[in-house]
Amino acid sequence: MTSRKELFSDVEKIVIKIGTTSISGNNGCLDLEFMDRIASQVADLHNLGKQVIIVSSGSIGVGVELLHLNSRPREIPVRQAAAAVGQSVLMQHWMVAFKRYDLNVAQILLSYESFTDRLTYLNLRNSISTLLSYGVIPIINENDPTCVHEIEATLGDNDKLSAMVASKTEADLLIMLSDINGLYDRNPKRHSDAILLNTVEEVTPTIESYGGSPTSTKGVGGMRTKIEAAKICNMAGCYMVIANSSVDDVVLRILDGNMIGTLFLANQYVHRNRIRWIILAMSSGTIVVDSGARDALMNSMSLLPKGVNEVVGDFDRGDIVKLECEGEVFGKGITDYTSEELEQIKGKNTNLIVDALGYKNYDHVIKKENIGLFKQS
Repeated sequence: MTSRKELFSDVEKIVIKIGTTSISGNNGCLDLEFMDRIASQVADLHNLGKQVIIVSSGSIGVGVELLHLNSRPREIPVRQAAAAVGQSVLMQHWMVAFKRYDLNVAQILLSYESFTDRLTYLNLRNSISTLLSYGVIPIINENDPTCVHEIEATLGDNDKLSAMVASKTEADLLIMLSDINGLYDRNPKRHSDAILLNTVEEVTPTIESYGGSPTSTKGVGGMRTKIEAAKICNMAGCYMVIANSSVDDVVLRILDGNMIGTLFLANQYVHRNRIRWIILAMSSGTIVVDSGARDALMNSMSLLPKGVNEVVGDFDRGDIVKLECEGEVFGKGITDYTSEELEQIKGKNTNLIVDALGYKNYDHVIKKENIGLFKQS
């Protein structure tokens, strides 16, 4: 089997999920030293040109402390109130931690609607992509105060949320930091002979049975929701590692290929299947490009508005369109601009997009990863 160091050598975008038990101590207070250690490691990755997104739990625990509650409340309105109070404090401490390394952070609060509504999702993807391009560290949490579902019952202490973020942002690796070393074949808190699994190639029913019930009295994710998250990552072609947050330099050492925690392998055929889906999917319109743009696309480059000659049909952002040049359709792609927007920016340099539209989604019309080319005869 390929070594972890080799598997992670091309990792560019990383999502780090931090559980409740990792970010706060037994007394419920935030572990500021831990937050600083995470910020330091992220800064090192940032200096290596990596893009990092953090999914951070902890707002409810902070709110419980600030509201002087005796224990973590069961009532949804009280938990929502605790989250609302705690979230701002949580972000303040993240801001202070990253400021030490000259990095800015951005708060993003999400709900399921952020992923199910296409326009909302596209705007979210654009926002995260833009933040990363400016070197900002997005810090994501579930929007607990307005969530219509029971808090954490659906997303599992941000486990599922982090997997959805990794999937939708096309991350290469999700690192889940918890208070446990990884996935065992049985509950290690009850069985001293439990065996830690180093690598999971496929989430089988047997693997799922290892999830059991949540074991922590503070975090509610448990292994069950982490395994569900691993299934999402696998389908998205994203590696996932469950590791103990108490390990020194845990993030950097994982990226360096150390055998820490449990690695869930990614589906290596996702990219191929995605391109196949793009090629076979029904198109909503056609973008006619010049020969220079066609040659650029053939060399794995993105489509820029400068190379667009004509727009045919009525389509929206996120729709699949045909790519045509000199009367021949040579591929398909997922457009990041509507047909109406393209009519206004076609043939223009990217620095003129804002002048034409009053805003800019991307420099490109179609991202290179979202282009499927037909085989040339």
